[in-house]
Amino acid sequence: MTEYNPDGLEATAAWKKLQDLAPAATKLHLREIFSNESGRVETNSTEAAGIYMDYSKQRITPEVKAALLELAEERDLRGRTEDMFTGKHINVTEDRAVLHTALRDPREVTLEVDGQNVTGDVNDVLDRMGKFADSIRNGDWKGHTGKPIKNIVNIGIGGSDLGPVMAFEALKFYSQRDLTFRFISNVDGIDFAESVIDLDPEETLFIVASKTFTTQETMNNAKSARRWSLEKLGDEDAIAKHFVALSTNAELVEGFGIDTANMFGFWDWVGGRYSMDSAIGLSTMISVGPDNFRDLLNGFHAMDEHFRTAPYDQNLPALAGLLGVWNRNFLDCATVAVLPYEQYLMRFPAYLQQLTMESNGKHVTLSGNEVDYETGPIYWGEPGTNGQHSFYQLIHQGTSIIPCDFIFFARPLIDVPAEDAPDHHDLLIANVLAQSSALGFGKTEEEVLAEGVSPEVAPHKVMEGNRPSTTYMAESLTPFTLGALVALYEHSVFTQGVIWGIGSFDQWGVELGKVLAKKVLPLLVEGAEDDSLDASTVSLAARYRAKE
Repeated sequence: MTEYNPDGLEATAAWKKLQDLAPAATKLHLREIFSNESGRVETNSTEAAGIYMDYSKQRITPEVKAALLELAEERDLRGRTEDMFTGKHINVTEDRAVLHTALRDPREVTLEVDGQNVTGDVNDVLDRMGKFADSIRNGDWKGHTGKPIKNIVNIGIGGSDLGPVMAFEALKFYSQRDLTFRFISNVDGIDFAESVIDLDPEETLFIVASKTFTTQETMNNAKSARRWSLEKLGDEDAIAKHFVALSTNAELVEGFGIDTANMFGFWDWVGGRYSMDSAIGLSTMISVGPDNFRDLLNGFHAMDEHFRTAPYDQNLPALAGLLGVWNRNFLDCATVAVLPYEQYLMRFPAYLQQLTMESNGKHVTLSGNEVDYETGPIYWGEPGTNGQHSFYQLIHQGTSIIPCDFIFFARPLIDVPAEDAPDHHDLLIANVLAQSSALGFGKTEEEVLAEGVSPEVAPHKVMEGNRPSTTYMAESLTPFTLGALVALYEHSVFTQGVIWGIGSFDQWGVELGKVLAKKVLPLLVEGAEDDSLDASTVSLAARYRAKE
């Protein structure tokens, strides 16, 4: 094992081997690849934590796969993984450990980092969350006027919103249906207004999610919620019964009027986009209950252990990350479409956008040197079958090659019969399998003509295929499965970051816009001047102010 060098990617023997293999490999069609390899599916599929992964329709040969596995070894993925799991400060620009994996360790695991019993702290918070969640779910927690809470509104942004809202939608089947859940993130006042328009302040609890309790968008919305609540409740003491905080800033939380006994903390080693299984998941726990939340954590942990210990030729997250590197750097694929054939996963692509692009949207290595190769691709997607009648046309016949991740479940959570029509779930699964097949193998002009299509129309119906995809299948969408699926993508992102030598756990690109927004605001509100801003911004601010 060589010492990790973030700047040494292109000098590795495996990278050079991949460069040599790429020209011939990229000329091969998946039809030819399947024809050449007996047992192609068996050698290019694997399973762990209840998730089956078929990557046989990725455009790799056995030689390419072997070189990718060598690349993981040369880049010391195993060593970097241990550094993460054991609390080394791999977030170098913020000098922090990266320990979201500790959030889902079993109680009996002991992990001490920087002199702190991490596991003990995590379980203390989880226990407090569980008691609070139960008090809301069983009606013991009463609002200021004595009414039980019926509405839970999560106020956050980024990871403090995308994780909770994705988990709520994904696990809605398991949710307590006499409770209403809403999620506010956008500083656009419409988001707040529409979220509370039909709610009763006497029965509404707000969860304010901000580690520092200073996040501008979140606190603006929280102050609007405070005003909205007091308009009916009147008494300032009511805030303590209708607001809780996910934060570590006790002084500001108390100043807001929230009882610090109802402040649930998390730590600097939990990045926002990796925080859905921390206190940020309080709304999830209230929705599905502490037992289901623990099942979610168990799914995360199962995939964590698989990633940490399994050989890379059978390792779902490592393989997914390595295939992503191959597609990005050698097939020149700039985007990835995530296509869950499961309506409950309607927000999963949006969640992955932050997880993947905020993590690996970087242009320098950990040592600060500019990269001269491509890094993080663009992630996007929509649940099937809706996407088939939207953007699949471009995926099938467009000029851009877009690798696809298909996700489906063998058993539906709700069986909906249809009269004189195919079973809903059978039809859904027929579509996902057909789409991955069509993308992989396409239809030649000869096949089109054989169907009786005229020579003039035939070129328009040709689909060249050879569009790579990976298919993930699980039995059903349980809390455990959701945890395993999210962890799979987390570690895939990490794998790619290690290969590229970039820092996957900071997000400095997010900060500049926030700083500038504070400079622009006085131009809009007071008509102030600021020579440090560009002429276009100053002109637009003046035009906006004139239209108010």
